[in-house]
Amino acid sequence: MDEQTRPDAASARPGPVRGPQPEPRPGSLPAPAPLPQAVPLPVPAPLAVLAAPGGPLERLVAGGAPTVGTGAVWAVGDAGGTRGRGRTGVLGQGPYARQEMGPDTLFDLASLTKIVALWPCVGALRQVGRLPLDRPLGSYWPAAVGHPAGEVTARQLLTHTAGMPLRTNFEALYGRDRAAVLAGVLAAPLYRPPGTAVEYTDRAAVLLGHLVESLAGAPLDELADRQVWRPLGMADTRFGPLGPADTARTAPTEYDRVAGAHLRGIVHDPSARLLGGVSGNAGAFSTARDLERFLTALLDPPGALDWAGPWTAESLREQTGGLAPARGLSWLCAPGTDPAEGTFVHYGFTGTGIWLSRRLGRWALLLTNKVHYGRELQPLTDLRNAFRRAVFG
Repeated sequence: MDEQTRPDAASARPGPVRGPQPEPRPGSLPAPAPLPQAVPLPVPAPLAVLAAPGGPLERLVAGGAPTVGTGAVWAVGDAGGTRGRGRTGVLGQGPYARQEMGPDTLFDLASLTKIVALWPCVGALRQVGRLPLDRPLGSYWPAAVGHPAGEVTARQLLTHTAGMPLRTNFEALYGRDRAAVLAGVLAAPLYRPPGTAVEYTDRAAVLLGHLVESLAGAPLDELADRQVWRPLGMADTRFGPLGPADTARTAPTEYDRVAGAHLRGIVHDPSARLLGGVSGNAGAFSTARDLERFLTALLDPPGALDWAGPWTAESLREQTGGLAPARGLSWLCAPGTDPAEGTFVHYGFTGTGIWLSRRLGRWALLLTNKVHYGRELQPLTDLRNAFRRAVFG
């Protein structure tokens, strides 16, 4: 639910096209914009310097997190693993103030679920030829035949250019039954013609999750565990709701009037909660420790993840043909950078974020539960951007 701001905010509106563009064929994205010539690419400091005890990143996060009003956990690394990590602050207000943040704190990943669960499962199906990126869904998925969603492609869903409605509003539109909600997503009229604008919407990930489950014949939580989390030893990562032991080390999110308490171990995102806690758009929980393993593997994939190398290389390239904001496949070109720099990011509405650069061969994560304290995003946006500049330039 988060690309720094909500889908109806400025970052989700269509932006200008950079340079003259060829006329796209109906339903397709414009041709990729030519890379600018002689772009001076940033050369950041070595990770060992940035992540040293008492160094720039520790000072940045320790000083910035209180301004944001949250605790935080951070880490940076490369293909060889983690090169530095740190923590600051506590899990939350009231009774949660007695627990400190740490590498084993579980966070509601929110939209990072799109990267940690859904995106790898799409890549695994793509690798074996079962999920074509550029054919309309209705040409190979019977459930999409005759519906507006059947006109769009998986690539358009991954780049948020499918023209789907921006809001979910599932319960009001379709009720509480999971099958009815998924049928409603398939049948919803498109908001605009596919391939004409980049507009972030959770509906794209919900639809992709439904597609992946249909093609693979298994629920998304089982697929992610079997294809990604278990091979990487990500023992802390799972979809909710969490059991009592895991809930006790989970950073709380917002106060829920229906529950009469802060949500903890139960997914914050209302659409994912309505769908039973397992959805392509949100629902996964993880720790910094596990995400370090995940990001390291994307730069140096183990043999068990035969999809990871080709899929990461394809995904971490601009795929939106000059439309703004520039995106890869699922990943966003980091705000404040040029696509040629090759720094990609994904955020979660609860306060989470991960970055990856194949050009620099490094990754970073910054995990908070900012939404526990309120929804004012600008201080967190400022901290995220400062963190990105420090690590990636």
